[in-house]
Amino acid sequence: MTTAPSPDVSPLSASVTTLESAEAQARPERAALRVTLIQARNADDPARTHEHACFAARMGLRPDQVHCVSIFEADLASLDLSATDAILVGGAGQYSVLDRLPAVEAFVAFVAGVATRPDTATLPMFASCFGFQALVKGLGGTVIEDAAHAEVGSYTLTCAPAAADDPVFRSLPPQFIAQLGHKDRADALPPGLIDLASSERAPFQAVRVVGRPQLATQFHPELNHADNRSRFLRYMPEYGKLFGAEAAQERLASHRPGVASNALLDDFTELFVVPRHQQRGVHP
Repeated sequence: MTTAPSPDVSPLSASVTTLESAEAQARPERAALRVTLIQARNADDPARTHEHACFAARMGLRPDQVHCVSIFEADLASLDLSATDAILVGGAGQYSVLDRLPAVEAFVAFVAGVATRPDTATLPMFASCFGFQALVKGLGGTVIEDAAHAEVGSYTLTCAPAAADDPVFRSLPPQFIAQLGHKDRADALPPGLIDLASSERAPFQAVRVVGRPQLATQFHPELNHADNRSRFLRYMPEYGKLFGAEAAQERLASHRPGVASNALLDDFTELFVVPRHQQRGVHP
């Protein structure tokens, strides 16, 4: 596990994000934005509501500006994408993009469609973790299960050379701390994706679709370190079995702030989502 210090570590404490705290932090100038969050979580998964709150908070939106869609409850092919200012994709809880489940396979096809269809060429998308893996797999890349190199906690990531020219990622320092929670990873990128970041355990941590306002990260920019730690505690029994009790405690203690990575969704909103909203003819 990487423990080297990073330039964006902040001594400031952070609280676990809630719907109420997201509401309180919402930015008035973004009050007219409407985005869609695609979720692959069971109805009784507490992370479902927490994920909703975290995306809203990091984007400066009220929770009611984020329309949540479950891949297990909705027909993704029928979504009216012309009526949203952005597509967001979060984690998956109990699921993997390698699962041969109809809902998961339809979800992978949906994410790939957003990244390739002519009518979605200007539609902003930000996909984290499960969404990152779905994008890679759906476009023809390789995703593998790799529990030996699982990243659960806070890790130091390194920007790829292309990050310096990326509208969103160029704000990051060469190394930055991010929140992670995965055991599947991308092993090979398909054509059409620009490599933006890596870690010691995973060669691909972030990508952008060539020529589109669409990004995906293996890490979770929507989670602050308190959010990630609380999620770790929720799944502690599973992590104890996966890593062993001592290693699980070490990973729990690894959580550190990642100020720069938490700012990515705010930058994404300002650079891509607000202009999309204005282009649709509905001005904030």
